[in-house]
Amino acid sequence: MDPFRIYEELRESLGEAAARSLAATLGSMFDELRETVTKDDLRSLRDAIDADLARVSGTLVSLADAQRRTDERVAELAEAQGRTEARIAELAEAQRRTDERVGELAEAQRRTDERVGELAEAQRRTDERVGELAVAQRRTDERVGELAEAQKRTEETLQRLSVRVDKVVGDCFEQKFRDRLPAYLGLFLRRARLVDIGELIDRIESRVTDSELTDLLRADAIASGVIGGEGFHLVIEASVTADAEDVIRAKRRAGVLEKAGLRVIPLVACEGAAEVTRRQARDADVRLWIDGVAADAA
Repeated sequence: MDPFRIYEELRESLGEAAARSLAATLGSMFDELRETVTKDDLRSLRDAIDADLARVSGTLVSLADAQRRTDERVAELAEAQGRTEARIAELAEAQRRTDERVGELAEAQRRTDERVGELAEAQRRTDERVGELAVAQRRTDERVGELAEAQKRTEETLQRLSVRVDKVVGDCFEQKFRDRLPAYLGLFLRRARLVDIGELIDRIESRVTDSELTDLLRADAIASGVIGGEGFHLVIEASVTADAEDVIRAKRRAGVLEKAGLRVIPLVACEGAAEVTRRQARDADVRLWIDGVAADAA
């Protein structure tokens, strides 16, 4: 029975999936049927062989009994005894050679035992050495842990020093910008000067909230001057390296003066700024002053 032929005949009427499944099922059934028939045939053959062997066994018993009653059988047994004795002599010689070989093996085993003892002693010394190395490794691990902790403290100290240095550098840059305000902004802001904070508070206090005024007074510098013939105020954030926070603060604090009715421009002064900070300043309409030059002209 060919499962593929069944599949081909059923595919058009039943569909591909159903035809494949039915063909596989029928193929398995016919395979099992063939296997069953084969097992029955073998069982019958085995029964027939067993019956024949039983008959042959009975015949052999009868023949052996008759043979034992004849003188010819006695002669054959005597001859067989001679051969047996010769075979025994051969076996005795083989036993002697075997004994010699066993002696050799025993000596080899003794040497092996001695070697095993030597190896066991070497292993004991190795185990002792491994134990010593394990102790040394533990001490090394402890030392590495101590060094790691010391490194951590060193890094924390360096981080604090870095923060302090950054603050000192930032404060120096801020102070330099304030001291040299006209030199930095002279071409952009004519008659530039730092605003008197007391006068500024009196002027805008009634127009802004206390929190807004407090935030404004935290600006790094507030300047006034003339741009294009009109008076302006500048709210300035000064930083060695400008970032997004400087742009946000300048824009927010300038909004306080704008709320008070003053014309104001937010400005971030720095020595350097990443491209992303430049884009943020342009998008927020915040002037970026890099190393004394407007960012667009830098």
